[in-house]
Amino acid sequence: MPDGKAAGEPCLHLLEDMRCALFGKPERPAVCGTFKAMADVCGTSQAEALWLIDELEAATG
Repeated sequence: MPDGKAAGEPCLHLLEDMRCALFGKPERPAVCGTFKAMADVCGTSQAEALWLIDELEAATG
C-alpha cells in the first residue's frame, strides 16, 4: 500500500484471521515492524481500536 490507507480500512495484506500475510517477510513495510500497539490507540479489542482511531482521526482531521 504505497500511498497508505485510511483509518479503519483493513490492510491489503491482512488475512481472514486478522494476521499479517507479510509477517516475517522482507517485503513487510518498515512501519509495520516498528509499530508498537499502545492501549491509548489500540484499546483492548478490535472494536475499541477502530473506535479510538476514528475519534483520533476526527479530532485531528
